[in-house]
Amino acid sequence: MKIYTIRDIAEMAGVSVTTVSRVLNDRPDVSRETKERVRRVMAKYHFVGNANARGLKQADGESVAIIIRGRNNPFLNTLTEAMLLCPRSEKTAMITEYIDEQDDEFLHALMLMNRQRIAGLIFLGSRIDERCKALDGVNVPMVFATVNTKGTAMERAASVSMDDRAMVRQAVETLIQRGHKQIAVFGGRRTGDDSLVLRAQGAEDALREHGRELEDDHYVETRLTMNDAYQKGLEYFRNHPRIDAAFCMSDTAALGVIRALADLGKKVPEDVSVMGVDGIEIGQYTTPRLSTIVQPVEDIARESVAVLTDMLQKHAPARHVTVEAKVEIRESVR
Repeated sequence: MKIYTIRDIAEMAGVSVTTVSRVLNDRPDVSRETKERVRRVMAKYHFVGNANARGLKQADGESVAIIIRGRNNPFLNTLTEAMLLCPRSEKTAMITEYIDEQDDEFLHALMLMNRQRIAGLIFLGSRIDERCKALDGVNVPMVFATVNTKGTAMERAASVSMDDRAMVRQAVETLIQRGHKQIAVFGGRRTGDDSLVLRAQGAEDALREHGRELEDDHYVETRLTMNDAYQKGLEYFRNHPRIDAAFCMSDTAALGVIRALADLGKKVPEDVSVMGVDGIEIGQYTTPRLSTIVQPVEDIARESVAVLTDMLQKHAPARHVTVEAKVEIRESVR
């Protein structure tokens, strides 16, 4: 009897691997019709989810948990799907765990390991801050995707990321070279050692080279979601009418900012240029097309799985891989 995998179910149901994973986890962000279609296929081919592995494990082996911090982040969703499709040992099952952007991914990882045997961890959308102390003493290989953990106290934490500081420096430098005088930055908290802090530092580097500073009045702390960036954008641009460019630390935040500007009667890019980070697919089809720093999803996924596999199977030390990203100027920057 053939043992069907999550990939088989996804192909036969005409959906993505991520969607099947969400159905197995009974996630609310899948339509009823899609859930029914996927479940019909699972029933037809006797695909029975194992409760200990959230339906992704059909045989004895090791489980790797991918913990995604951000439920509605299209970049992280795409990256998760790419990881699920990466070649790996038949004995290795991937478990996807979605949590809210405000939740603690490290405490969630500990709770998950208390419930079942987890051989390795991949963190997406994480922050490197004081919360990491929760992982002290955890002897499980882990990889942080899109976050550089080099130089941190977590010796077992590998990482795969772009050079956040250098790439944002290049992006903001591009805005300056195109004549923008008043540049606002929409990002997260400026404390810690994670990618968002490095991105803030990259913006500061570019401004300082031109005799400017990233003033507190030009930094907008926001969740990197469309709704939060939209709300913060409405308030900010009402009070700062002279801003002529907005650099946003994610594409989803950039889309929220563009909507806020439109509702305030401002045109992009004629009145305000907007740039994001990630390179999500929808950004190529918005009006205007979104300028962004494109992160190489396939490279990040492949390297993350490969690094973790080496740590699991060869007991290799943690490595820190830097992938090549690129700045793409499209229609949202004048």
